[in-house]
Amino acid sequence: MQDFEDIFGAEGPLAAAIPGFATRDEQIAMAEQVWQALRSHGRLIVEAGTGTGKTFAYLVPALLSGRRVIISTGTRNLQDQLFHRDLPTVAAAIGRPARVALLKGRANYLCLHRLELAEQQAISRGLRREVATALGRVRTWANATKGGDIAELAQLSDSDPVWPWVTSTRDNCLGPDCPSFDGCHVVNARRNAQAADVVVVNHHLLMADLVLKEEGFGDLLPGADAIVIDEAHQLPDVAANFLGFTVSSRQLQSLARDLGSELMLSGPQQSVSAAFSQTIERQLVDVQDALRTRRERCEFKDWPASVVEALANLRSSLDDLSASLNEAAKDSAGLANLQRRSIELSSRLGSMIEEESQAATASVRWAQSSGQGVSFHLVPLDIAEQLGDLVQEHAAAWVCTSATLAIGESFEHFMQRIGMRDARTARFGSPFDYESQTMLYLPKGLPPPSSPRHTGSVVDAALPVLRASGGRAFMLFTSHRALREAADSLLARLGPALPFPVLVQGDAPREVLLTKFRERGNAVLLGTSSFWEGVDVKGAALSVVIIDKLPFAAPDDPVLKARLDAIERRGGNAFFEEQIPQAVITLKQGVGRLMRDPNDFGVIMLCDERVRTKGYGRIFLDSLPSMPRTENLVDVQQFLFERLSEIGLAPDPDAMNPSAAVDW
Repeated sequence: MQDFEDIFGAEGPLAAAIPGFATRDEQIAMAEQVWQALRSHGRLIVEAGTGTGKTFAYLVPALLSGRRVIISTGTRNLQDQLFHRDLPTVAAAIGRPARVALLKGRANYLCLHRLELAEQQAISRGLRREVATALGRVRTWANATKGGDIAELAQLSDSDPVWPWVTSTRDNCLGPDCPSFDGCHVVNARRNAQAADVVVVNHHLLMADLVLKEEGFGDLLPGADAIVIDEAHQLPDVAANFLGFTVSSRQLQSLARDLGSELMLSGPQQSVSAAFSQTIERQLVDVQDALRTRRERCEFKDWPASVVEALANLRSSLDDLSASLNEAAKDSAGLANLQRRSIELSSRLGSMIEEESQAATASVRWAQSSGQGVSFHLVPLDIAEQLGDLVQEHAAAWVCTSATLAIGESFEHFMQRIGMRDARTARFGSPFDYESQTMLYLPKGLPPPSSPRHTGSVVDAALPVLRASGGRAFMLFTSHRALREAADSLLARLGPALPFPVLVQGDAPREVLLTKFRERGNAVLLGTSSFWEGVDVKGAALSVVIIDKLPFAAPDDPVLKARLDAIERRGGNAFFEEQIPQAVITLKQGVGRLMRDPNDFGVIMLCDERVRTKGYGRIFLDSLPSMPRTENLVDVQQFLFERLSEIGLAPDPDAMNPSAAVDW
């Protein structure tokens, strides 16, 4: 048994190597649990509150085990943090060097074959000017790069329109039949990953490896002794997308575009391509017209007959294309791939439009339309059995961790969603001193969340708090409508001479807004779901988090509606079994934005009267860290004044005057 108390202790290697490292009992206890799971090839689900140091708590036992470990994170940013910072730091501190690989999705790697196709298109003037211009830079870089990671070409942004032309997807990849397969950057990256001791992936890549098992690219999971899933609360939704499928206008347009490129490269007449492209464009217009009068998300039961007819026509066109490629596909790997794609898309469209009585009873279908096009989705209603089976297929240890997995003390909801009912569970609270460094403010007198006056009242209630804090706040909303209304109201109330910067989601990219927020030091940032999690702002720059409502999922979500209906049909209580647990997890994420460091302090302001007036309000409150609660504005003002004064940021003394607080 490893002595984790020594390793994580004040005199241990981590403390010696890392400035400011502090011993935390919760971190030691979690490391011991992870070690046991790795040694026994067991299943472990562990919630680690903010500040526990869960990353080091699984990295240390993973490196000490000497086993091959895959670590899956929620985002590429977290991947980069693990690979470039955390893993090298821990490995050096404990004297356990390891071969580490960072593996990204295939869209992050240059495809040599598709680069050649794009260059052919450029010669024939089949590409937009900005794409054709960027190809020269890509080709120069392609001749020099070893790894093919598109992030190397810093002159082009991640969103540059050239990248879809020169990277591959699962659909258009030719696999071992590709003429450039020997130099394939995706294959080389996966081979490097197979040879590594620790591989860092994200949840999408993990699910792709679990579900798709792409031949010729080297599966990662069979050789792994352990899989650690960080930010595991995100896994069920990612898994649902992989266990279902989507047919989109973008996929169909890509098929038509790739067909033109392949025919140009291989030499047959292009009449098939032109005819198919024109037919697809016309039929996609028909689909969009049929959905025009519908809301953005439209459930299958609400699809008009014209939508089903348009999709049937699309399917027929795909079948015609597949048949027309029978001969040409024999001599061209590219055209054979296009034939496979057309057959797969046709099959998926068939599943989309089949009668309810014939469709899989455990799936839900819907259409989504936007300015970028239209997409049709089919996802399983309950992924637990399928995901559980996938986990059971791999005899490795499985560790799921996050700061937000439990509802109160229970992991039942998460275990039910991912199908890991035999897992051992552990829950470790935050080591941060919430009792003395935070306050939960529940303002009284606000209208019900359903009231059209609610958002305006939230802004009114927030103004004296923002004055007391001198800005330094996140205002988190559960809808874009409320966000825009609150932004307009706040700016109008503050007047042209803003007392602090106001940053609004949508006015700039997320990372730009966060950079400005940190740099200004006294800004107020208004955001929706993307700011509820994965945001780390330490210090006094974030001293208040204001939440407009309990974050129940949107009632128009077709997957949620179907899941709720299924629960009710079996005699369950959908509100308590599904809606409340999901809202609790989201609320915990939002509240978790406040305390990111032992020296942080601040106020959580929750503007939803239901936590006091409804019986289920206790479930939400009991799931939050224990902190003093108040309904009195003066308590909040006094708390902020004292805390900010301690670090030399005392606001205007008038901020303590409630009557002055509403008139800037």
